[in-house]
Amino acid sequence: MGKTVFLDCNLPLIRVDKGSTMNGATEESGAPARTEGKFTALAVCWVLGLGSLVSWNSMLTISDYYYQLFPHYHPSRVLTLVYQPFALGVIAILAYHEAKIDTRWRNIRGYALFFISTVLLIVLDLVTSGKGGIGPYIALCVIVGSFGVADAFVQGGMVGDLSLMCPEFIQSFMAGLAASGALTSGLRLITKAAFEDFHSGLRKGTILFLSISAAFEFLCVVLYAIVFPKIPLVKFYRKKAASEGSKTVSSDLAAAGIQIQSNQEDKTEILSKKQLFQKNMDYLFGVYLIYVLTLSIFPGFLYENTGEHQLGSWYPLVLIAMYNVWDLVGRYVPLINCLKLESRKGLLIAILSRFLLVPAFYFTAKYGDQGWMILLTSFLGLSNGHLTVCVFTAAPKGYKAPEQNALGNLLVMFLLGGIFSGVALDWLWIIGNGSF
Repeated sequence: MGKTVFLDCNLPLIRVDKGSTMNGATEESGAPARTEGKFTALAVCWVLGLGSLVSWNSMLTISDYYYQLFPHYHPSRVLTLVYQPFALGVIAILAYHEAKIDTRWRNIRGYALFFISTVLLIVLDLVTSGKGGIGPYIALCVIVGSFGVADAFVQGGMVGDLSLMCPEFIQSFMAGLAASGALTSGLRLITKAAFEDFHSGLRKGTILFLSISAAFEFLCVVLYAIVFPKIPLVKFYRKKAASEGSKTVSSDLAAAGIQIQSNQEDKTEILSKKQLFQKNMDYLFGVYLIYVLTLSIFPGFLYENTGEHQLGSWYPLVLIAMYNVWDLVGRYVPLINCLKLESRKGLLIAILSRFLLVPAFYFTAKYGDQGWMILLTSFLGLSNGHLTVCVFTAAPKGYKAPEQNALGNLLVMFLLGGIFSGVALDWLWIIGNGSF
């Protein structure tokens, strides 16, 4: 029997067998002598994270265009509410069956669906000549529903897959998720400025913007299907996962030219989803509460309830951009060890304390100026990114690969549940103002 040595991402977990050493690659485990491909893997994880949300963030960022087309339909709130039931319903099904679902099949189809749906948004706008009405709005809602399905495929699949690797991959993927928001906000500001003085400038900028998003989604299909499976460090972690009984990585290993036989010696009991839930309730409900709070404010409140200020039509775009930029910054903060929250009690206290932002936003919208609102929005993004990475990197530690994959899917399911609840609660702002 081999002896298992637990190391960090810089020196990956290696199974040391008789006749092998840790100075080079072991004969049976195939572990790389060094972390070959680590930085390539981190870069690819970042791009794949960006692709997981770039289409949806594009929808949120071009809400000013949809408010022009559908001024009476509350686009930022309705489209988010349409998106979430599809995402939550599909992730619940996928999380229940995650151990039997091929991760490669799941992720490639998810990114492909993102690409197709983004192209359909462009086609819809061209076919309708940029006109509003109930028909185009229903078609828009159908496409948004497909975004929700793609999100469930990709986020749960990717987080589950990366959970059985090292925490730095999860952090890079999560940073990519936030980068999608920062990138789309930056591009939206550029396209709005570039086309502002042109006839139908807002529409032209939107079409260009969606074309760039579609290109990113196609890039993600190529990266995940061809590049990521062949990275040496990724192959090592997937071989290790297969040796621990994981069945979700077989196609990815086959794509890398590796055939794995079932391990008859590993009889270790795998925790059930119910047991994982019971052991990680604080993490699961923590990530749920993070997104309940965030989505009860972002983006609907920022678009519709912050009043008129000197920035005019640029004001909501600036608020969305500040949230996204600081959300990205927050996801890199845990790389500084002294700022990384690892205490389970400390994480829960920090998560609950964020609910003080609700009265803070209410009174700032009512009495404060735009500077204070920008400051609050920045803190909302910073705390969202920081706490998300802390939870997602801490939760999978200490589990076997099949358990890590299952827990990653559960975390995403509770995250999407929190988003759905937050979006529903967001309507209370306009109901309370009597502007429904």
